[in-house]
Amino acid sequence: MNHQWHFDEVFVKINGETHYMWRAVDHEGEVLDALVTKRRDRKAALKFLKKLMKCYGQPEKIVTDQLRSYGAAMKEIANADRQRTGR
Repeated sequence: MNHQWHFDEVFVKINGETHYMWRAVDHEGEVLDALVTKRRDRKAALKFLKKLMKCYGQPEKIVTDQLRSYGAAMKEIANADRQRTGR
């Protein structure tokens, strides 16, 4: 079974302020969860990763864009070997 998650984030405006919506999609195309934050940093990525892993366990692979926040968060939870970067 190929448990693979794809992560991305989009810019959204809420009351005129820019926020970031983090989203995770599984290998079947189902949206696992979304999180809206004001920052796009390691702390926000770590919060999102921990939230997902608490609900769904650890995937075999996590595909992310090249945002460095993902790599820093993955190192902190000892999951750096599971990360793949793509477009």
